[in-house]
Amino acid sequence: MLAYSIWSAIRSYYQKGKIKGIEEAVRELQVGMALHLEAAPTPDVKKALTDLHKRLRHRNSRISKGTDRIHPDLWAVGAALAEESWLKGHGAGVRRKAPEAGKLRIDLSAAELLQIGSLANLGFQYMMPNMRLIDAPRFSGNDDALEASRSISKIEAAIPKMHRPDLILQVTSREILIEDWWQLRTRKA
Repeated sequence: MLAYSIWSAIRSYYQKGKIKGIEEAVRELQVGMALHLEAAPTPDVKKALTDLHKRLRHRNSRISKGTDRIHPDLWAVGAALAEESWLKGHGAGVRRKAPEAGKLRIDLSAAELLQIGSLANLGFQYMMPNMRLIDAPRFSGNDDALEASRSISKIEAAIPKMHRPDLILQVTSREILIEDWWQLRTRKA
């Protein structure tokens, strides 16, 4: 009888300590969450915390086999906090990547950037009165010219509609130039 009462007291002390430890961990989570999220918790987080505190107050001291009944409530708090943190971080990332007001952002591959850079340089040189045509770079073939044309089309498509040239006309004229040149070259060869 003495051994059972000692074992019962130890188990009760252990359970109360476990509950106090969980409550302290949740309080620390709330403090950290308040500092990080800088806003009132969402209804999901509030509900998860309320359910957890309710479970801790009305906890059955009987030890059950398998998963402790408090674990699902802890998982719900973790999931709600993770969702709220993700939303805040995702929103900050979107704002950070968004272009400034009046600016555009275009996604280009390294190859497209190289093509557009060399075409822009060639265009700049062509506009200069003292330009020399001898050292101008040329396309290596039909495919190279078509890739450069597609890169230019991406830039042209990003121009606001009121300032944009007729895209179909631009693409068609470039493709005709490419086709005419390489058909002429294959006939001569």
